[in-house]
Amino acid sequence: MSLLKAAIIGGGHIADDNHIPALKKLADQVEIIAVCGRDLSKARALADKHAIEHAFDSTEALYGSCQPDIILNCTPNNLHYDYTMQALKNGCHVFCEKPPAMTAAEAREMADLAKEKGKILAYNFQRRQSSEYLLLKKCYEEGQLGEVYHIKANYLRRRGIPGWGNFTNKTIQGGGALIDLGVHILDLALGIMDYQAPDKIVANIHDFIGKTGGKGLKGSWDAAKFDVEDGCFAYLSFPGNKSISLSCSFALNQKEEEIINLEVFGSKAGAVLNPFSLHTEVAGELADIRFPFLDETDTQLKNTTAFIDAILGKESNISTAEQGAVLQEIIEKIYLSATL
Repeated sequence: MSLLKAAIIGGGHIADDNHIPALKKLADQVEIIAVCGRDLSKARALADKHAIEHAFDSTEALYGSCQPDIILNCTPNNLHYDYTMQALKNGCHVFCEKPPAMTAAEAREMADLAKEKGKILAYNFQRRQSSEYLLLKKCYEEGQLGEVYHIKANYLRRRGIPGWGNFTNKTIQGGGALIDLGVHILDLALGIMDYQAPDKIVANIHDFIGKTGGKGLKGSWDAAKFDVEDGCFAYLSFPGNKSISLSCSFALNQKEEEIINLEVFGSKAGAVLNPFSLHTEVAGELADIRFPFLDETDTQLKNTTAFIDAILGKESNISTAEQGAVLQEIIEKIYLSATL
């Protein structure tokens, strides 16, 4: 089999720290041929760091000089749609950073074009590759939880507003804690709900700490320029009398520095994701079952592998274009409910 040729669009730390190292570990399947960024000197520096042949400062130059099979879209949120659509039109599979897009309409158009072109469009929700989540999914699919009717999904930071990048800029990011953190834990929860769409959403967003300022644990931020939410709390109701309560925050006056977890409640058993445990009855007695020997895993490598597997027609649990469209529609409805 000939190697798949991959090009990186967006030369920031996500490409440098996550995607390129994962692809290099799959060198028997993929060759990274180019880096494309708005600043040619930075793109060249990143390419040289990883022994990548080409560097470009425009996608026109990229597609004019190379014929990549794969585009890794590592651009800011507000550019996901443009570069993904361009890549699909140039006949490329696309592995896009989260969130899928800025609007539900964009995510749907991206999914429709990928289907029309017969290309794989996937999103980098790598947390679904953890050993804990894979075991949770297996327990769910084997019926050990029974009917799952409620999930508590939390991604909460005490004072974790990023003091770098564009995380507090709504024009570039599209939102704050929900769009950056909440999407990860919501993706996991939806995976246990078979990725169906909710029929009711009630939500609130807040920006008390972000706009006031204070001590930060991830650098300092400019409160005067903070225009996203620092907290989001939503209740999603699904057909069949099922629900998800979603809580996410950049900054929240809680005890813990950070909480990332799912609590799943089923008719036969419940489960907690981190650390993974089941809560049920055994021989007529209440029992807590723990799994102390789960392997640590490189979730980025596994997610990149899942993307390549999807391209090759193999079984894969990658976040699909259709799931991305469902997720983006839910995000949009959460923000709409909160503003109403």
